[in-house]
Amino acid sequence: MLLLAPMEGLLDFSLRDVLTRVGGVDRCVSEFIRVTDRVLPDRVFTRVIPELFNHSRTPAGVPVRAQLLGSDPAVLADNAAALARLRPAGIDLNFGCPAKTVNRHRGGAVLLDEPELVHQIVAAVRRAVPATMPVSAKMRLGNRDESRMLECADAIASAGADELVVHARTKLHGYRPPAYWEQIALIREAVTLPVIANGEIWTAEDAQRCREVSGCDALMLGRGMVSDPGLALAIRSPQQAPLEWAALAPLLAVYWQRICGHVEPRHRAGRVKQWMNLLRRRFAGAQALYDLLRTVSDSVAFEALLLAASKGELLATEQPAAAADDKSYFHQASNPPISVSEMTW
Repeated sequence: MLLLAPMEGLLDFSLRDVLTRVGGVDRCVSEFIRVTDRVLPDRVFTRVIPELFNHSRTPAGVPVRAQLLGSDPAVLADNAAALARLRPAGIDLNFGCPAKTVNRHRGGAVLLDEPELVHQIVAAVRRAVPATMPVSAKMRLGNRDESRMLECADAIASAGADELVVHARTKLHGYRPPAYWEQIALIREAVTLPVIANGEIWTAEDAQRCREVSGCDALMLGRGMVSDPGLALAIRSPQQAPLEWAALAPLLAVYWQRICGHVEPRHRAGRVKQWMNLLRRRFAGAQALYDLLRTVSDSVAFEALLLAASKGELLATEQPAAAADDKSYFHQASNPPISVSEMTW
């Protein structure tokens, strides 16, 4: 099983749409929905997860599990119950976010210093939603160190969670390599629920090593999948030819069309550049396009260059003519921007 991780500020429903079109992903998890002191209205849930309008599936048909973040068991349970009425593919609980702004408000990875509270949160949410609805959690190895790692994993398991994703670093590690997959093996041996490994999986070879070291068959892919949208397919079929830039470039038009429906014009170019910055790790064509677009911030000018590139009208040496044969993406991209509520799922 291969899961697509959330990435706050980048891997939202627009990029989930594009990446799941490429294939190989079994399930997605939404970016976190912050819960504080009240039950959120439905519009907050559907704004983050518009796939709820499509039976909680991306346009490609991949299920999306909704992620909640907070520290109050009762309020999280009430929000989970409200969210459950919208029938997500499951509820996920965030005990892994390392962001300072989140941690200062007692959310994310800092809760790993309080295994008892982690247990209370998971148990309250498990009781609040139908028994048939999966409840999962994602944790890091700890806050500042791994001293309470097994306590936290047991707290999640004993509270009734159906699944646990482990990012193989502490909050203090941030996203610096390496990922300590051997620690996931200790967690997997200590709990009975399924454990999914996450962290530093950039290639199919990384995935194989992670499986061998952690003992986990299931993996969650984050930055590796964003930088190489063909990664899930490569993990499933190592003999398969790698995804080429010519096949990926047309999806830039899809991504642009999606973000035009919900991102302010002044921020659209920056959102695409975020993705391009990761894509250039893997694709020479992405590097060339990034160099072309790096200093362009005007939304209209940026769109013209981006769509020309997606059609093969720019960077011809990087994009064979065959890449311009699929007109369906370009027809969609030429339409006026659509709102989230008007999306064709």
